[in-house]
Formats: sequence, C-alpha cells, structure tokens
Amino acid sequence: MRLFRKLLLIPALLLVFSFNTAEAQIAVKGETVYTMAGDPIPNGVVLIKDGKIERVGSASSVNIPSSYEVHEAKVVTPGLIDAHSVVGLAGHLNQDHDQDQLETSSAIQPELRAIDAYNAREALVGHLRELGITTVHTGHGPGALISGQTMIVKTVGETVEESTIVPAKMLAFTLGNNMSREISKPGTRSKGIAMLRQEFIKAKDYLEKRNGDEDYSMDLGLEALADLLEGKLTALVTVHKANDIMTAVRLQEEFGFPMVLDGAAEAYLIIDELKEAGHPVIVHPTMIRTYGDSKNATFETAAKLYEAGIPIAFQSGYEGYVPKTRVVLFEAGVAAANGLGMENALKVLTIDAAELLGIDNRVGSLEAGKDADVVMFDGDPLEYITNVTGVIIDGVKVK
Repeated sequence: MRLFRKLLLIPALLLVFSFNTAEAQIAVKGETVYTMAGDPIPNGVVLIKDGKIERVGSASSVNIPSSYEVHEAKVVTPGLIDAHSVVGLAGHLNQDHDQDQLETSSAIQPELRAIDAYNAREALVGHLRELGITTVHTGHGPGALISGQTMIVKTVGETVEESTIVPAKMLAFTLGNNMSREISKPGTRSKGIAMLRQEFIKAKDYLEKRNGDEDYSMDLGLEALADLLEGKLTALVTVHKANDIMTAVRLQEEFGFPMVLDGAAEAYLIIDELKEAGHPVIVHPTMIRTYGDSKNATFETAAKLYEAGIPIAFQSGYEGYVPKTRVVLFEAGVAAANGLGMENALKVLTIDAAELLGIDNRVGSLEAGKDADVVMFDGDPLEYITNVTGVIIDGVKVK
C-alpha cells in the first residue's frame, strides 16, 4: 500500500517540477492586460519563454503555439514593486532572533549591508509573493542617523544569491524625531545634522585619498559614504516634517549626493520646493499611523505629489509589531481612491517604481525582453475583495 501511494505521487511531483523550470513556455491571456508600456490591451496575450517576455499583444494579433501552457485571468499586470521595506531582515515572529532591520549599538553605521542579513526563506517574503509583489527594495530600516545599506530582491529563491537583483542600492538615513528609543541618539535636530555633516567631511577626505596616490587605511563606514558621494549609492532619507525635509535638501545640496526622500508625510506643504529640488519620493504608506512627526499625514499625499509631477513610488514601510510589513497593493488602492485614480496607481506600483529604483530595464512593464514577472487577478487589482489568481516570476509559475 505504501509503495502504491508513492507511485501515485510521481505524476504530481513531475507536475510540480514542470511548474518550476525557467525554460517553461507560457501564454497568459487576460480580459484586460495592463502593460504599463502603453494603453491597456483588451483581450490581451503575454507570451513567456526562457524566463523572459517574448511578445505582448491582442489575442487577434498574437498566435499562441500549441506547446505553450495557457493561463487565463480577468486582469493581467506586471509584477508589483514594493519600493521600500524591511522584509527579509524583519521576520514574522517579531522575536529578537528574526529582527535584523535595525542595529541599535550606534547611531551611524553605513557599513552594515542588507545582503549579509537577508533571509530569502522568511515567511513574510512568501506572503508578499502570494499577493503579487515580485520585487522588493529592502534593507536596514529607519531609526538611526545612518542604519545601513539596502538591496533589491525578487521574492523568490532559496538563498540571497538567488534572490538578489542589486546587492547594494541605497544608504538609509533618518532625520527628525524618528530615531529609535533604543539608540543613543543626538538630543536635538541640529546635533544630528552636525554629526552627519562631520561624517560627510571625513568621507570627502577619505574619497580624495582613495582616488589618489596617497596611502590610506580602509574604513568600511567611510567606504560606504565615499560610494554615496561618488553616486554609486543613493541616500534614502526617512523624514516626515516639512522643516526636516528641507534640512535634508540643504544637506544634499551641500555635499552633492543622490537622494530619495522616504515617507515625507508633510511633503504636500512644500510641493513647489520639492519640485524645484528634483528628488523622488517613496511616499509613506497611506495607512501610516498618524502620530509624532507623521501626525499630519494624509491619504492624498500620493495624488498631490503625482499631480505636481514629482516622481513617486509606494512602500510597505516598517511596522513595529507583527506582521512587520504592510502590502503595497492595498496601499495603492487607498491612494487610488483618494485622488490618484486606478491606472495612475498601477503605474506608480509598477513602472514608476522600477524607474525610481533604476531597474526599469528588467521589470515594471510587460515588454519583450524584460523579466517575465506577471500577476493575474480575478477582478480590479485595487479592489480589496479581488484575488490574486496567479504569479509568475522570471518565467516560473510560483502561485
């Protein structure tokens, strides 16, 4: 009897294997296909081959070879992108052993690398994948003047090497009254900025030595800051109050590093200044809890910045309690209902986020040659009662 049961399992195992090979040839048919590279396509088809998108078009113009595995959905979109998270460093158990998103031993630690702490098998990563989030910009979270480096991953893979798209992308800063209570922090805002300016001055001297003939001793923290000054990394500055946002802009202008604003609850108060400064904004989660520096947050921040032409993206952000992450799909739905609109919200959730993160050559839209990251829905993607019926990442059906 046991042998019989084992024999029965063989076809099922073979079927699972066939779904987990990047060489699969797949056709995804949708009543509406949002490519994010043009107008939505009614009765559209996405052909996938060898992990890449082969062709996209209307059913009348795209011939589906008989060898292709066909999946159908009400709505089809590119894989969704979470532009700022701590998932993979922060785990679902909310216990000390799975909370690596913030090192509290010092207020300034640019040398810390997310890639050294990321857990590709963390349950929260799988949770996001089930909801259509295929790419995440994650890493050390807010709470320290400089908490460490971030990275960009796909929500698949058994190891960090298999998941990683960009091993080091941004350097996480925190300004204002957003510092963790567990860190020995500067007493005032001006003290915190003075500490950062001093580090940047050191980094400038270090960079001159690194680029010259002078001998120098390697310092991991200054290496990271020197990379920032050279534009190899970008500053991700978590800041909410309008006056603190302008302080971040002044600091950037003084030292000339690339910068993305994060959170920016009061950004709508200084839209003209932000537009002139030209820095993208990863908007605070629409459902952020409004207290402290974020007490003036509004559901309409995304819509107001988008209307002003300021590049934005959505984020799940950081939560101090289980389950440690929100879901950008739902955040986008709230923003859509508060002035942004459905198609604009989808755009921000896909191609706009990819462009902000500098990975739009691979993800963010359904175009020939890009990674085959595709999400299938049984209704409007931004309606809470809609289900994600299928997820494909790099040409592999993972849901």
